[in-house]
Amino acid sequence: MYYNVNMVRYELTIRKAIKKGDIPKNIIKNIHNAFISLDTTKDLNLFDIKKMKGNYKRDYYRLRKGKYRAIFYLEEGDIFVIHMGKREEVYDLWE
Repeated sequence: MYYNVNMVRYELTIRKAIKKGDIPKNIIKNIHNAFISLDTTKDLNLFDIKKMKGNYKRDYYRLRKGKYRAIFYLEEGDIFVIHMGKREEVYDLWE
């Protein structure tokens, strides 16, 4: 299940983490603003975004803001954010 904000969709687990305060509000705001800009411009070079390495059925990307990372993919013009957290938490999921 995804949470729709404009064309940026956040997975339910991210919404719950935000409500619990697991991710600082300033980080959430910075990451969300980056996604809104990305949705508007469609330019992956504007921010610290890199394609994730590995054999996945779709292309995943990571957005870096300080010690926090957001993992997302693009589909039909929408941005689907599937994980957001500290660096060590996020990359443990992808190894």
